[in-house]
Amino acid sequence: MNMQTSLRGIAKKASECPKHRFQDLMGLLNEENLRWSCQFLKKKAAAGVDGVDYAMYMENIHENIADMVNSLKAGTYKAKLVRRKWIPKGKDKRRPLGIPAISDKLLQMLVSKILQAIYEEDFLDCSVGYRPKLGPLDAVKKATCELQFGKYSVVVEADIKGFFNNMNHDWLIRMLELRIDDKRLLRLIRKWLRAGVLEETGEVVHPTTGTPQGGVVSPVLANVYLHYSLDLWFEKIIRRNCVGEAMMIRYCDDFICAFQYKSEAESFYKELGGRLNKFNLEVATEKTNIIPFSRFEKENDRSFDFLSFEFRWGESRKGKRIVTRRTSRKKLRESVANFTDWIKRHRGLKLRVLIKKLNAKYRGYWNYYGVIGNYASLMDFDKQTKLLLFKWLNRRSQRLSYNIRTFAQMLESVGLEQPRITEKY
Repeated sequence: MNMQTSLRGIAKKASECPKHRFQDLMGLLNEENLRWSCQFLKKKAAAGVDGVDYAMYMENIHENIADMVNSLKAGTYKAKLVRRKWIPKGKDKRRPLGIPAISDKLLQMLVSKILQAIYEEDFLDCSVGYRPKLGPLDAVKKATCELQFGKYSVVVEADIKGFFNNMNHDWLIRMLELRIDDKRLLRLIRKWLRAGVLEETGEVVHPTTGTPQGGVVSPVLANVYLHYSLDLWFEKIIRRNCVGEAMMIRYCDDFICAFQYKSEAESFYKELGGRLNKFNLEVATEKTNIIPFSRFEKENDRSFDFLSFEFRWGESRKGKRIVTRRTSRKKLRESVANFTDWIKRHRGLKLRVLIKKLNAKYRGYWNYYGVIGNYASLMDFDKQTKLLLFKWLNRRSQRLSYNIRTFAQMLESVGLEQPRITEKY
């Protein structure tokens, strides 16, 4: 039986028997299935603490996988240290990124596929992040549709402070035990949770809570944790007890809730902190607010940010009230600042190579922010980045490379990507 057939069987059983606890899942961690999992690894991903990247690991793939399976059977498998890299996040902030060794990534990938087969049948529709065939734009579209056609008047925008660093290991294992009756697999997951972290300074830290951002299995574990601590609570307690309409959309630890009545939104806001505290989580108070958001209050200019977009009520060309979206001002400033750093570093490249890289950046930007109604923000980003490009290309030497006329001619000749709406009606 191949792995895909096994996963379909697991998913079918999980769907038919919501309380079934799966046994002997460790038996699926064999050589054949690990080789199958190789196709899902990123070939250009950074190497872990052992310095072995994808290409190096694949040179002796059969021997490497055989050694791993033998260590799993003998109970001698040990997770390697996770290399931590700090990457910029906005102005004067950095975000930790965990980089496991390629051998651990491969094993985590197979386990994550097994967990997804089980929990995709359990996860609620409000959970959008880190799920197969779903992305942040799906959450944005879902939020737009719900707010446009629902009877909501108040939005609670919320964020969980340091979520990936504060997940309680004991709580997570207890949650997993509701569906998994395989102690060996649970011990394997604990090993990944407790794996030491090698800081850039050379210091080794042994975490007692959390899971590394960047770990292959971390996204599905995060969704399991929030499924039991937040999603089910909102669906079975909060929403059922509301007189008016209520909804939640969550993308990992970033979520919004909407309510028909302000009093019910305030009640939820008061209870949210206590609910999260029970699971060792904390509300990021500076990012959590109650916002009036009603189509009937035309003087109300309130807005909220969700997944880098600013949502507000506006009017269509026909004068109808609609939910509009544009790039959040904070994210636009960050994107321009990141572009400035990028062009400073790459201005010395040959023009042909530079334009190729630049077009790739523009395509990624248009593909994400090119939602219907956001063309003005796209043009703003395009204008600011073109000015930066003009400035830094003219600093490649002591002589000016371009004036305004020749710069415009150059852009036209190289076929630079232009702003465009990519969202389909």
